[in-house]
Amino acid sequence: MHWDRLFDDLESQLASEWEAERAALDAESERLRISRLDLHSRLRQLCAADADAVVDLADGHRLPVTLRSLGVDWIAAVSRVPQEARAAASALLIPLPAITGLAVDHGAMLSSLDEHRPAERTLRERMPIGFVLRDLARRRVPVHLTTRHGDDVHGTIDRAAADHLDLALHDTGESRRAAAVRGFRIVPYAALVVVRFSGDQRV
Repeated sequence: MHWDRLFDDLESQLASEWEAERAALDAESERLRISRLDLHSRLRQLCAADADAVVDLADGHRLPVTLRSLGVDWIAAVSRVPQEARAAASALLIPLPAITGLAVDHGAMLSSLDEHRPAERTLRERMPIGFVLRDLARRRVPVHLTTRHGDDVHGTIDRAAADHLDLALHDTGESRRAAAVRGFRIVPYAALVVVRFSGDQRV
């Protein structure tokens, strides 16, 4: 009986040591995995979950949004506005370099750590912002641009080049007609903070 108790104690100690070692290895493996996790991967998870967030922008503004889609260098979202102003909800195209932070609830933050990386990026995730802006130009969608310098301009994108766009300026609610155009603006993509357009348009 003495030997049985001794070996039972030794087995229990060994099992505890193995469990502690396994937990330490798991913790180290998780730390290593997270150290390799990039922001794009976490944003992919948040978009897949249609997560609500408050986006901090480079111009100092904070936008309450629901995240929808992710591209190479942009994120698409829908503004979250009070119910009585729901008709004013707009679609937002935000360049990733214009984002200085995101506030999300703790559950969404933890869920975004679960990386389920697809075998390769989706076609949408390979689209640069210029590709999306060219589509808005092709469809003649009126847009409202906010820039890093605090400019807020409204108009229609005439063309979207490699790193800038040409905007025909006209009043909100007007279509892009020669008589309605008040001027033209060349806007570098690097200056964009957010591109707003009608919420019934899709990216």
